[in-house]
Amino acid sequence: MSRVLLIEDDILLGRHFERSLLSAGFEVRTCEHLVGVMDVVDSFGPDVIVTDILLTGSTALPLMNELMSHDDLSKIPVIAITSLADDITLDALRPYGVRAILDKTSIHPNDLPASVRKVLP
Repeated sequence: MSRVLLIEDDILLGRHFERSLLSAGFEVRTCEHLVGVMDVVDSFGPDVIVTDILLTGSTALPLMNELMSHDDLSKIPVIAITSLADDITLDALRPYGVRAILDKTSIHPNDLPASVRKVLP
Protein backbone atom coordinates (compact mmCIF):
# COMPACT_ATOMS: atom_id res chain seq x y z
CA MET A 1 0.00 0.00 0.00
CA SER A 2 1.43 3.36 -1.02
CA ARG A 3 1.80 6.01 1.68
CA VAL A 4 0.64 9.60 1.13
CA LEU A 5 1.49 12.52 3.39
CA LEU A 6 -1.26 15.14 3.09
CA ILE A 7 -0.58 18.69 4.28
CA GLU A 8 -3.70 20.87 4.31
CA ASP A 9 -4.59 23.62 6.78
CA ASP A 10 -8.30 23.68 5.89
CA ILE A 11 -9.59 20.92 8.19
CA LEU A 12 -12.78 20.16 6.25
CA LEU A 13 -11.03 20.10 2.90
CA GLY A 14 -8.23 18.02 4.40
CA ARG A 15 -10.76 15.44 5.63
CA HIS A 16 -12.33 15.34 2.17
CA PHE A 17 -8.94 14.75 0.52
CA GLU A 18 -8.03 12.15 3.15
CA ARG A 19 -11.27 10.20 2.59
CA SER A 20 -10.73 10.31 -1.15
CA LEU A 21 -7.23 8.86 -0.79
CA LEU A 22 -8.24 6.25 1.81
CA SER A 23 -11.12 5.01 -0.35
CA ALA A 24 -8.66 4.65 -3.24
CA GLY A 25 -6.53 2.33 -1.10
CA PHE A 26 -3.75 4.65 0.06
CA GLU A 27 -2.35 4.83 3.58
CA VAL A 28 -2.64 8.49 4.59
CA ARG A 29 -1.07 10.65 7.28
CA THR A 30 -2.44 14.21 7.54
CA CYS A 31 -0.77 17.35 8.90
CA GLU A 32 -2.48 20.73 9.23
CA HIS A 33 0.73 22.78 9.32
CA LEU A 34 4.46 22.48 8.75
CA VAL A 35 5.47 22.29 12.41
CA GLY A 36 6.97 18.84 12.91
CA VAL A 37 6.26 17.74 9.36
CA MET A 38 9.88 16.63 8.77
CA ASP A 39 9.53 14.28 11.75
CA VAL A 40 6.43 12.84 10.07
CA VAL A 41 8.31 12.48 6.80
CA ASP A 42 11.08 10.58 8.62
CA SER A 43 8.75 8.31 10.63
CA PHE A 44 6.00 7.71 8.05
CA GLY A 45 8.19 7.47 4.94
CA PRO A 46 5.68 8.76 2.39
CA ASP A 47 5.81 7.64 -1.22
CA VAL A 48 4.09 10.90 -2.26
CA ILE A 49 3.54 14.24 -0.54
CA VAL A 50 0.37 16.20 -1.29
CA THR A 51 0.50 19.75 0.01
CA ASP A 52 -1.41 22.97 -0.09
CA ILE A 53 0.90 25.78 -1.24
CA LEU A 54 -0.49 28.55 0.97
CA LEU A 55 -0.63 27.33 4.55
CA THR A 56 -1.60 29.31 7.64
CA GLY A 57 1.39 31.52 8.47
CA SER A 58 3.63 30.04 5.78
CA THR A 59 3.91 28.44 2.38
CA ALA A 60 4.98 24.93 1.47
CA LEU A 61 8.15 26.23 -0.20
CA PRO A 62 10.38 25.87 2.90
CA LEU A 63 9.33 22.23 3.18
CA MET A 64 10.00 21.62 -0.48
CA ASN A 65 13.42 23.27 -0.16
CA GLU A 66 14.21 21.04 2.82
CA LEU A 67 13.15 17.92 0.93
CA MET A 68 15.29 18.87 -2.06
CA SER A 69 18.36 19.27 0.19
CA HIS A 70 18.36 15.53 1.04
CA ASP A 71 19.31 12.94 -1.58
CA ASP A 72 16.75 10.39 -0.41
CA LEU A 73 13.89 12.81 0.30
CA SER A 74 14.35 14.73 -2.94
CA LYS A 75 13.05 11.66 -4.77
CA ILE A 76 9.61 11.88 -3.11
CA PRO A 77 7.17 13.30 -5.67
CA VAL A 78 5.13 16.30 -4.52
CA ILE A 79 1.63 17.22 -5.66
CA ALA A 80 0.62 20.83 -5.02
CA ILE A 81 -3.02 21.62 -4.33
CA THR A 82 -3.84 25.30 -4.50
CA SER A 83 -6.50 27.85 -5.28
CA LEU A 84 -3.77 29.73 -7.17
CA ALA A 85 -3.35 27.11 -9.88
CA ASP A 86 -3.96 29.69 -12.60
CA ASP A 87 -1.07 31.80 -11.26
CA ILE A 88 1.51 29.07 -10.65
CA THR A 89 3.08 26.96 -13.38
CA LEU A 90 4.38 23.44 -13.05
CA ASP A 91 7.66 24.60 -14.61
CA ALA A 92 8.11 27.13 -11.77
CA LEU A 93 7.56 24.45 -9.10
CA ARG A 94 9.33 21.52 -10.77
CA PRO A 95 12.71 22.45 -9.17
CA TYR A 96 10.98 21.93 -5.79
CA GLY A 97 10.02 18.35 -6.64
CA VAL A 98 6.45 19.18 -7.70
CA ARG A 99 5.17 16.74 -10.32
CA ALA A 100 1.56 17.96 -10.55
CA ILE A 101 -0.63 20.91 -9.59
CA LEU A 102 -4.31 20.50 -8.76
CA ASP A 103 -6.74 23.40 -8.59
CA LYS A 104 -8.77 23.47 -5.37
CA THR A 105 -11.53 25.40 -7.09
CA SER A 106 -12.25 22.70 -9.67
CA ILE A 107 -10.93 19.42 -8.22
CA HIS A 108 -13.16 16.34 -8.53
CA PRO A 109 -13.16 13.44 -6.04
CA ASN A 110 -11.12 11.10 -8.25
CA ASP A 111 -8.58 13.73 -9.38
CA LEU A 112 -6.35 13.45 -6.32
CA PRO A 113 -6.05 9.63 -6.22
CA ALA A 114 -5.48 9.59 -9.99
CA SER A 115 -2.72 12.20 -9.68
CA VAL A 116 -1.07 10.27 -6.84
CA ARG A 117 -1.08 7.07 -8.94
CA LYS A 118 0.38 8.98 -11.87
CA VAL A 119 3.40 10.31 -9.93
CA LEU A 120 4.20 7.14 -8.00
CA PRO A 121 7.60 5.72 -8.93
